[in-house]
Parts: sequence; C-alpha cells; structure tokens
Amino acid sequence: MRIHGDERLPKLLEIEDLKTQFFTSAGTVRAVDGISYDVEEGETVALVGESGCGKSVSALSVLRLIPDPPGEIVDGSVRFMGEDLLKLDDDAIRHVRGRQISMVFQEPMTSLNPVLTIGLQLTETMEHHLGLSREEATRKAAEYLDLVGIGDADRRLQQYPHHLSGGMRQRVMIAMALCCEPRIIIADEPTTALDVTIQAQILEVMKDLSNRLGVALIIITHNLGVVARYADRVNVMYAGKIIERASAREIYKNPKHPYTLGLLNSVPRLDLPRRDKLDPIEGQPPDLTKLPEGCAFRARCRFAVDRCASEVPRLEEVGGGHLSACWEKSNLRKTAEAVS
Repeated sequence: MRIHGDERLPKLLEIEDLKTQFFTSAGTVRAVDGISYDVEEGETVALVGESGCGKSVSALSVLRLIPDPPGEIVDGSVRFMGEDLLKLDDDAIRHVRGRQISMVFQEPMTSLNPVLTIGLQLTETMEHHLGLSREEATRKAAEYLDLVGIGDADRRLQQYPHHLSGGMRQRVMIAMALCCEPRIIIADEPTTALDVTIQAQILEVMKDLSNRLGVALIIITHNLGVVARYADRVNVMYAGKIIERASAREIYKNPKHPYTLGLLNSVPRLDLPRRDKLDPIEGQPPDLTKLPEGCAFRARCRFAVDRCASEVPRLEEVGGGHLSACWEKSNLRKTAEAVS
C-alpha cells in the first residue's frame, strides 16, 4: 500500500490468494491456484505464460465472468479501490464491469456482435453506464474512434464488424473499453491473429492512451517482446500459480525461475549468430486435474533437485521486490551457466 502522510492508501487493484476451479467429469481443474498481485494507478502489469496456465481465467475471475457451472471462484479476494469485488451482488458488479474495469477480449474477429452496427455497440455502454442520450453517446463514440486512430468515424459507426479489417476491429474493441473512462483495462492477448505491423500499432495505441489518460493496463500475453517493450511489472504464471514476479527490466536481466529462463531462451535474439538454435522448454504443461506433488514444473526442469519432488516452493523475495518460487533460485544463474 502507498503511504500518504499518516494514511495508508489502497492500491488500485489488489488480488490476494485467488482460486478458481472448474468441476468437470474428468476431475477438478485448479485453473487459478492461489495467485496474488496488485496494480498501481497508471501502470502496466503483464501476466505471462504458456496457454493453459490460468492467465485468462484469472482475468475473467476479476470481473466475475467465470461460467457457473462448471466454474467457481472458491477462495480469495479481489479488492478494487479497497472494495472486494467478490462480495458485491450481481447489480453492483455490473456497474463495475465496463464502467470502472473494462476488458479487451481475445480474437477481435469474434468479440464484436456481427448483427449490430459498430455505433450501436459503442453507444449502448455509454447510455447504460453514463446515462447519456443517444445523440451524446454517438458524438462521444466518434471521438473515441478518432482517438484510437480510426478515420471517417461517422461513416464507421454505421458499418458492421465484417466491414472492418482485424486491426480496425481491435481498435474498436479498445474504443469500447475506453468509452466509459475506466480506471483499469484488462487486455487479454490483444494482438492475437493480427499481423506483426498491426500488432505494434495496437500496442502503441494502448500504451499511449494509458500514458495520456492515466488508465492502468493489465496485459495478458505469451509474447515476451510485448512484455519487454510495454510492461512495468511482470507476473510469470505456470500451472495456475505465479512463479516469478519482478519489474520487466529485472525479469530480462536476472530471471530467478527456470521456467522464466526457459521462456527467454525460446525467443529469437538479434544479438546472437543466426546459426544458433533456440532452446525450447521440453515437455508439456501438467494436467491441472492431476498436479504432481512438489513443484509443478519439476518434470520439465533441468535444474530440479530432490526437494522439488516433495515440497511446493513458496513465492519468496530474492531482493529488490523480485520474487521467485524455486528452491534453486539463488543458484539458478550459476547452474544455468554450468549446464550451457
């Protein structure tokens, strides 16, 4: 918490010991297994990890969008400006969604309603949350399309999603997320299915708007290039848990978990010879219905020791706000150099 004089002020968003499970015929899926992190005003926080590690489920849990059944948030708290969102009734949480916390969902091709115009999809949110008239909402919708780089806004408002390219649809999604002036935007893989140049444009738009409007961003991604350029702090997830947390600079400079090190070694680098091969992480992520004893990453880890088979490592600080859940974190760099 930040200290202002003698008063301790809550952070914008504080997630503590959040657990979300899915109850299926194959067993209980521990999709989010006790994660904790926070978000400050105006900063960009990244959630990074392979598909299936729980990134998207954790974001949906914040807004209580988990389908029930089979899903359920079974424990933890999600405090937004000091208020626990998990304790709000259905009407109260609907006033938070879109108004205070917005979400840009994956896959812009399917996130918009194909039978409604762009204008209607933008204006209905402002009419509901801000109490604007249709005329006022339409004027603001045109302003937000201009803000995200879509020209000829009046004509675009009359069009349907299939009239727009993938990049333009994603810009519309960002405009929808911004139009009620939220405090936080959660962007779940915001550049999925877009080509590289459009990806860069979309991310620059989001970061620029965050800086100008003071909106906090939570970016969910498996793209470490996105993290390096845009994130202030990073949470690395594996098997439903956060296994490393640090500033983006510290994560790249001094990774303290074998999984993070493996992710970084899997990324092509311009400063290495072209003939050098990538060093991928061997194996597959564990079955979340049958997690092994001890460290969930042990079967894929080249640095595992006997202790990893029986004890789950705790997320502990290694210095300067850098946390890691690894029994070998203090020896990781030395061991990695010896193996290489």
